[in-house]
Amino acid sequence: MVESSKQVESETYYYSLGLVESPSGKRHSSSTPRILSILSSVIERAIQKNEYFSKTTTSRKNDVVTIFHSSRAPNVSIRQYLERIFKYSSCSPSCFVVAYIYLDRFLHRTNSVCLTSLNVHRLLITSILVAAKFVDDECYNNAYYAKIGGISTAEMNKLEMDFLFTLEFKLHVTTEVFRNYCFQLDMEGGAAAEEYRMIIQAFETKPGRLNGDGTSMAGYGCRVV
Repeated sequence: MVESSKQVESETYYYSLGLVESPSGKRHSSSTPRILSILSSVIERAIQKNEYFSKTTTSRKNDVVTIFHSSRAPNVSIRQYLERIFKYSSCSPSCFVVAYIYLDRFLHRTNSVCLTSLNVHRLLITSILVAAKFVDDECYNNAYYAKIGGISTAEMNKLEMDFLFTLEFKLHVTTEVFRNYCFQLDMEGGAAAEEYRMIIQAFETKPGRLNGDGTSMAGYGCRVV
């Protein structure tokens, strides 16, 4: 009975994020899952903090260029990009949470790389592609995802392989890890501006890889399972 109650509670919470149907089978009235808005908010804030840190430090650590970097930032916001991927890829909303977990793991394994406006789009399309292949029963091929992401098929293939090898092909995500990321993302997505200013002050003295303070984008270190 207790386990059943917890399951209903989790399903209700996931429904509020737009990840699943409600326990009664009701669908959200919005065509865009709330989790996309939360993710875009958290990621955009992480980029702002990283780029702020890059401008206010003498360290060149954040200037490392990888195959995920573009020569200039695309003229499309993170939210618009996520909504485009969701619209045309037909992948499940849960894929976006799993992709975020993969992205977190990737950044923790690459000490010299952090999220910026120059690499975030390629990292997002790659992590979502990998998540869709692992989570969903059906998934479009790399050529299709390349068109969605605005890159060539050859580049999509290279990005995928680099991403997978960096993760050492460890793609499994436990139910507990998934739930923890959902809760933390929801909290981070609703953070007030005052919290943002406090974090900016904090990472001026304690730099890190993702948020400039040694934590992950979701507020805690990634768990590789």
